[in-house]
Amino acid sequence: MMSEPESTPVLDIERPHSARMYDYFLEGKDNYPADREAAEKVLAAAPNARVMARENRAFMVRAARYLAGEVGIRQFLDIGTGLPTTPNLHEVVQAVAPDARVVYTDNDPLVLVHARALLTSTPQGRTAYLDADLRDPIAILTAGEVRDTLDLRQPVALSLIAIMHFVEDADDPYGLVAQLLDGLPSGSALMLSHVTADHDPAVSEVAALYRTGGIPTAVRSRAEVGGFFGGLNLVTPGVAVVHRWRPDTSAAAVGDGGLRDAEVSVYGAVALKP
Repeated sequence: MMSEPESTPVLDIERPHSARMYDYFLEGKDNYPADREAAEKVLAAAPNARVMARENRAFMVRAARYLAGEVGIRQFLDIGTGLPTTPNLHEVVQAVAPDARVVYTDNDPLVLVHARALLTSTPQGRTAYLDADLRDPIAILTAGEVRDTLDLRQPVALSLIAIMHFVEDADDPYGLVAQLLDGLPSGSALMLSHVTADHDPAVSEVAALYRTGGIPTAVRSRAEVGGFFGGLNLVTPGVAVVHRWRPDTSAAAVGDGGLRDAEVSVYGAVALKP
């Protein structure tokens, strides 16, 4: 079952929000005029934004399936959850291991509303939602929702999908990830994706549009994204544009094989903690 926070969320729909813009790129319905207006400006500057969102989501599915299936991890801490979009992380991992446990963490009130309604679990597993900010790792690791759902003495997969590019250098993004990993035992994992302008300079323009809308955003190079995995053992193929990370070779995915790196412009990787 899922824990339910008691606080009543207050939605700010007058300003764009990254989670709701992402929902719009994925052709979802949980967004507002301010989000759609900002998203359309992004699409005008970078028409591949929908491809980026779609391929990022597909990477999450493959990475989570790998960690639950091949590595055997049964606990997942997902920070920067965003709005529920099928398949959600718990649906992916519980399809592999019905007893898997997932804690979702975000600080957007709209995500909280939908988490209460949509994030369910198998009878064997558990799913919980924590309203918290990535910039406070200690509060996340010590929260009751985390401690009651996950056993931090056992391996945990830390999921940071398309969230670290919303943390600018001034907020010490590498230090935040290190603090989170420090609280997890040997055998844990990090799955992370991050936008880049390495292959398409228009992505830098997109970042500027996000910042104009009040959303802190930073694009990073392959080497900079690799910095998040310091001290970890990268899983082959290492840091790669997400559609090239262990691509699905099924017939349904063949159509994505012709994508150029510039169309995707998102790096992703999975690594294990020694």
